[in-house]
Amino acid sequence: MNAPASTGLAERAGRVAAVAAVHADDVDVKSRFPREAVDAMRLERLLSMQIPGELGGEDATVSDVAEICSLIGQSCASAAMVFAMHHIKLSSLVSHGSESDWHRAFMRRIADEQLLLASATTEGGIGGNLRNSICAIEVNGADCHLEKDATVISYGEYADAILITSRANAEAASTDQVMTAFTKDQYTLERTQVWDTLGMRGTCSDGYLFKGDAPAAQILPKPFAEIAAQSMLATSHLLWSAVWYGIAVNAMARAQSFVRAAARKSPGAPPPGALRLAEASSLLQLLKSNIIAGLREFEAAKADHDRLSSIGFAVAMNNVKIGSSETILTIINHAMLVCGILGYKNGTPYSLGRHLRDAHSAQLMISNDRILGNTSNLLLVHKQDTSLMG
Repeated sequence: MNAPASTGLAERAGRVAAVAAVHADDVDVKSRFPREAVDAMRLERLLSMQIPGELGGEDATVSDVAEICSLIGQSCASAAMVFAMHHIKLSSLVSHGSESDWHRAFMRRIADEQLLLASATTEGGIGGNLRNSICAIEVNGADCHLEKDATVISYGEYADAILITSRANAEAASTDQVMTAFTKDQYTLERTQVWDTLGMRGTCSDGYLFKGDAPAAQILPKPFAEIAAQSMLATSHLLWSAVWYGIAVNAMARAQSFVRAAARKSPGAPPPGALRLAEASSLLQLLKSNIIAGLREFEAAKADHDRLSSIGFAVAMNNVKIGSSETILTIINHAMLVCGILGYKNGTPYSLGRHLRDAHSAQLMISNDRILGNTSNLLLVHKQDTSLMG
């Protein structure tokens, strides 16, 4: 994976990561929104980096965004996940809203005001199956109305706009969906569930009853099936994986520091945990390679509509997510064994409890079982590409 499009992006991301690191433990302990880190993202104008330059953005690629996700993820996984989720929604606008006057103007506004986007795809009665909806949007002339029992809206209370899915109309099938952008002044949120979780506590992913009214022009012009297949699912798997990689990098750094400190105390003796550290290093490289391969596949597929919509592409993206979410836990477990009780305890330079708890979300964010079931069905009709350089 290449470095960000400009050294400016890397420097700006570094400043955000530094702010996130200062507040990471407090964000976790208090289960609070990482406001300081998000304010820093706004200050550095990173919330619009993916928007086309003609609309006030920087034409950043998904690989650029992934690199920044990993950098912030090394400091605070919750802050990095908020950044990733924002850019997942932004990718849908950039990829599927460029032909709509309203959505082009909205992208310019995001760039001008550094608006934070949230997502509402889950729903009571369907769980995490984002390709089905119970609620339906009502279009009355030039206006639309939507009510949705959204069981999870990450940082919904703090977002400036929410991109939300629904059936296209009251008669539509559950899979005939649209996505609509509602700005904060166009909806109300009534909290129905509280986010009190093991990890990723700062994402503040409460459940809400969403009620919104807006001009119908704010419905994205492409069906959600196309948006999900061509941008949302791929960017979700890739950017989430980049966040998890960042968590693993920091866990590895703490384990390496522990081994170095032990080696200085006992010169000439094999430092405890050195072999485990070497194993973790191998797994970290494997995780990195998995993500890089996925990013390259996505960047190549974006230039080929048929490839972007192919079964092979869907399988590849699913595999990135499965591989990343499983490998990160093994890496952190190795790091915990290296650091021993000082990794298990909170408040030490080698503490890994937050890393381990945050990492356990990886297999649940779109359940691995659901993804494996989807992949197994796809493989019934698709022969996987097994060429080394394919």
